[in-house]
Amino acid sequence: MPNQPTFVFVHGAFANSFSFAPLQAELGLLGHRSVAVDLPGHGFEATYPASYQAPQDLDALAGEPGSIKGVTLADNAARVIDVLERAKENGPTILVAHSRGGATITAVGNARPDLIDRIAYVSAWCPVDLNVGDYYAEPEMASVDPGTFAAALIGNPAELGLLRVNFRTAAPEPLAGMKQAFAADLTDDEFRNFLNTFQPDENLDAGTSADRTQAATWGRIPKTYVRLTDDTSIPLAMQDRMIREANALTPDNPFDVETLKGSHLHWLVHPKPAAQVLAALAAR
Repeated sequence: MPNQPTFVFVHGAFANSFSFAPLQAELGLLGHRSVAVDLPGHGFEATYPASYQAPQDLDALAGEPGSIKGVTLADNAARVIDVLERAKENGPTILVAHSRGGATITAVGNARPDLIDRIAYVSAWCPVDLNVGDYYAEPEMASVDPGTFAAALIGNPAELGLLRVNFRTAAPEPLAGMKQAFAADLTDDEFRNFLNTFQPDENLDAGTSADRTQAATWGRIPKTYVRLTDDTSIPLAMQDRMIREANALTPDNPFDVETLKGSHLHWLVHPKPAAQVLAALAAR
């Protein structure tokens, strides 16, 4: 079916393609095809040192090398572009990102708008006026606790060349912080299930001013932003700010805006409503 679009999903920080499996199942049952990308150093390319296993050796873990060291936003974009080139041979494509994955699909949209028939952000970073890192200092992010990961951070990022978080910690403080930030509306079992799909390492490069939305390329792609009402990781006020900034950049091609109830991770654990929203995009 050459006119049927392929959904291409791009994950966020510390995540991987496995995050989208329940959503892909729901989309498949609605008759839609999809592929989830593992960015470089993610999925089966990720590093899980023996010291990360139980019983953990945190001193050793703090110095273990990781495969994601040196991976850049440009590397991430190249991986997605390769997938889009292959998917495009079968018809239209809808490129969808969550969370930090938004920085990657923005870079892809800047470079290869010809490969994307619609670009969609689900509570994802869409850097317009600022770099992703700089948005964290803005008033819309004031409610976000900067120590969410700090309590579980392992090693020195500058020395390791990557971010490493011990998601297998049993310490109550970091677990409570992560649940509040990403999954306050999930059960403890659902939260721990998702936590066990995370990988310990993430790359350091979230992009520069050169990777912000570019009106001449990214700006001509039809685009959708799916707001998550109860997200405390990227609060609704920040999601709305990025929508406004993008609409100001390309007033003749504004975001179509959809809204889902739930936290940063709820839509992936309970994906039926999200699948229905995305399926409607395929019909446009």
